[in-house]
Amino acid sequence: YIIACTIILSACYDYDVSFKRPFHYEIPDAKGIMQYYKILYNGDFTEIIPSESAPKITLADVDELLDNFENIKIWKEKFPPNSYTFKGFVISNIFNITDDESISNIKSSLIGDEKRKDVGFMKNFQEIFQSLLGLKDIKVGFSIYNEQEGTFERVYGVGMNSFLLDDLNESKCMDVLCSLSYKTLIIDKKFYAVSDVDKYYKLSKGKSPQYKTLKGQDIKSAILAPIANDEGLMGVLEIVSHKPKVLNSINANKLVDIMPFIVSAVERSKKEEEHLIQSIIQTECTSIHPSVQWRFEKEARQFIKDQLNGIEPNFKKIAFENIYPLFGQIDIKGSSEARNIATKKDIAIQLKLIKKILLKANGIEKLHIYDQYLYQINQYLETLTSNFQVDSEQQISTFVKQDIEPLLDHFVNSEILKDDVSAYLARIDKKFEVLYDHRKQYDDTLTLINKEMASLLDKNQIEAQAMYPHYFERFKTDGVEHIMYIGESLTKADSYNPIYLYNLRLWQLQIMCVMENSYYLMQPQFPIKLDVASMILVFNHPFSISFRMDEKQFDVDGTYNARYEIVKKRVDKANIKGTNERITQKGKLSIIYSQKEDEIEYLKYIDFLQSKHMLDTDVEILELEDLQAVTGLKAIRVSVLYHKEKDDRTFYTYQDLMQEIKQ
Repeated sequence: YIIACTIILSACYDYDVSFKRPFHYEIPDAKGIMQYYKILYNGDFTEIIPSESAPKITLADVDELLDNFENIKIWKEKFPPNSYTFKGFVISNIFNITDDESISNIKSSLIGDEKRKDVGFMKNFQEIFQSLLGLKDIKVGFSIYNEQEGTFERVYGVGMNSFLLDDLNESKCMDVLCSLSYKTLIIDKKFYAVSDVDKYYKLSKGKSPQYKTLKGQDIKSAILAPIANDEGLMGVLEIVSHKPKVLNSINANKLVDIMPFIVSAVERSKKEEEHLIQSIIQTECTSIHPSVQWRFEKEARQFIKDQLNGIEPNFKKIAFENIYPLFGQIDIKGSSEARNIATKKDIAIQLKLIKKILLKANGIEKLHIYDQYLYQINQYLETLTSNFQVDSEQQISTFVKQDIEPLLDHFVNSEILKDDVSAYLARIDKKFEVLYDHRKQYDDTLTLINKEMASLLDKNQIEAQAMYPHYFERFKTDGVEHIMYIGESLTKADSYNPIYLYNLRLWQLQIMCVMENSYYLMQPQFPIKLDVASMILVFNHPFSISFRMDEKQFDVDGTYNARYEIVKKRVDKANIKGTNERITQKGKLSIIYSQKEDEIEYLKYIDFLQSKHMLDTDVEILELEDLQAVTGLKAIRVSVLYHKEKDDRTFYTYQDLMQEIKQ
């Protein structure tokens, strides 16, 4: 309708709007395969006669129409229906452009990442190939070629298939292809067509892996097209049909025009995958926190700029001045002792099992060497209870490996002893080659604690970052430690105020209480019972931090470095001055500081958290023993209150909670 109106403007009013374009139509053929047509109209042999009621078109009308091409309402207002008569004839030239349109559609389909993630992508992609090849009964699949491993791998995505791999995730190329197809696809990088799968399956006597796999999927003909560039093969495009001879070496040539677009898409996908892999490695292994990412990007841009200008590039030191640290940890109490207990239990069980076998063997065949081994085992069992040292575990392990295991290999051939030996071997962990029951419970508990505490901290960090951006890093040890840095130089905006430091300190105090609650509520789920103790280190003076390239982490610069690191690493093991009591205790939160103003500040926070029933009223102000080169440290220690559920108004002391857990 609108195009007819533009013709009227030109023919009747001499307004040349220069709008000439072909029409495109999508028309399915008799087989249901979509065909694409381009139609050109020649209207030179028509006469246009306006009716008496046709509105006169003014220059103002034209100006309005020029800005409203898509607004059919305005065009119908200026050119009402039945107001003009067309007389004469038009010449229509109709062209089948299915091949060109299919190639264009394939190109468009491969451009957008989001399109390729869409559920209907593969269905639409197959329909395009159906139009290109003029075949309804075909399917499309892909296999990725891993040159390093010499394997084909499945492409993971919605609706993605690999007909070469069938239900496998990956397989060696030689286990998927025959020698000829291997040479054609991987070495020569040429199309490989199979017009009759059943025929070649019989000729190979069912031994060819590719024909066996294709026949198993009821595929009768196939085209395998290499996706390759100058650097080598990247993958294989698989087009298959359940009808014989419809796919062959002749119509395979139709793929020549589309392969460059598929190659480009795969190249882009490989680069995106490499970037994603690097991103995951950075996130999981050597991540740069988002709060300081801008600073690294700035130096990286300068590095590139220097390279382009012929200047020797040098990645400059990344440092931030006037930064306040906040350190905290939730530490497993007596973790070394718990590990030792688990180790001794496992070793004792293993030695007693060996002793049982040796006593039985000695009854069958009296040998002095058995007595000597039994004596050693008794000595080791006594060591476990009275004098277990650092190297005891290694000594016992060596004894078992060098002396006992060869003996057990001999015993396994005995009809009388083989069941006992088999029972013993069933208790031995194949990975660690020792009895690993109690130690596994300890390790599993430690892993679960660290995972849950780290996850809780990370989740709550999102909220803290939203309040004001700051550097955050956490570490899993025998518990979870975290360090935060906040200051003006960390942010690009001139927005820092001490209120954000105070807010972050209060947030840290709250999250430590939340982590304590979460830990003890989960304790019944842990394989063994372990207690934790929480600590916060307050450092009142700002200092500079710099990124150490070799260790991929930030460290404190200057004279404060040694002092701060000593306090951070040793203070949780420090005793209260004049006593043998550790400052960190289960069920209590310890806040370590050195300045009176810190004490005043944190007592206010504690008062606030007491009002929320997160902390108890038993506040202690304590002096700490002197550490190496560090004196004058003090601590506020207060009991944590526990709640069964998030919104539970009932609160418990540590002793109350332990009683509840036991019940």
